[in-house]
Amino acid sequence: MTLRIGLLGIGKIARDQHIPALRADPRFELVACASRNATVDGVANYPDLAAMLAGSKDLDCVSICTPPGAHFDAALSALRAGKHVMLEKPPTATTRQIALLADEARRLNRTLFQTWHSRFAASVDAAREWLRTRELTSGRIIWKEDVHHWHPGQQWIFDAGGFGVFDPGINALSVVTEILPHEVQVEGALLEFPENQQAPIAANVRMRTTSGVPIVAELDFRQKGEQSWDIELTTTTGRLKLSNGGATLVIDGKTLASDAGLAGEYPRLYARFAQLCAAGQSEVDWRPFQLVADAFLIGERRIVGPHHV
Repeated sequence: MTLRIGLLGIGKIARDQHIPALRADPRFELVACASRNATVDGVANYPDLAAMLAGSKDLDCVSICTPPGAHFDAALSALRAGKHVMLEKPPTATTRQIALLADEARRLNRTLFQTWHSRFAASVDAAREWLRTRELTSGRIIWKEDVHHWHPGQQWIFDAGGFGVFDPGINALSVVTEILPHEVQVEGALLEFPENQQAPIAANVRMRTTSGVPIVAELDFRQKGEQSWDIELTTTTGRLKLSNGGATLVIDGKTLASDAGLAGEYPRLYARFAQLCAAGQSEVDWRPFQLVADAFLIGERRIVGPHHV
């Protein structure tokens, strides 16, 4: 059965990843889009979700690609209209909101797929299997990118609730919580806030697994040149490195697997959504979101120079 899907929020990530993945997948038919400022050729276009739900009543599902502050109301409306829902990350503006959405999806017997696209990078499964039989001794996350390249002119990401550097940093946390054999908690953090913004531009987060292993995350939105999306894990019997956001796997200096990164993640993401819809199941895991919230709760705040989008 082909799922008739509507896309809410037509920004860079929707155009670069969601639309190509949907149009290449025979399990989906992209029939409608909703955006205040953009349209997509070949589908019905609407100014907002309410208009899309009213004008395209035969939609099976809605994929939400707006900034996280708008996710809760949109997902709640779509679920209550009888649609299955896929949520881009970060899932919502608050941890309570995603819990409420999970409850509502269960009550309505609708699929809620609260996604972490980096978990669908090519080498994540292999990394998890390699670690499963090994004793971890330390871990380091280096997640540094240029906000001007990935979020050009987007002020929302530095507004209150915009996550700042944790918008990409939560990708790393989603991979770590997926591959480590033990749970992880935040012990402390240093958050650097530009003097003219409400969200951090850099962060150093100190974590520890429940088995006592230290994990440090270095996050920065000011990286120029080559971007860094690396997770380095040391065990008693070898070292693992996931780079390129989880696409490349290196064990003890030897590259075992590599692919094109984001280009492969979103097709796998939508394949999983189709499976969940067919099975009548939901998939919700807000552990990475809880780690971000905990970093904000106990982190030290340091004011740095201004940042302009």
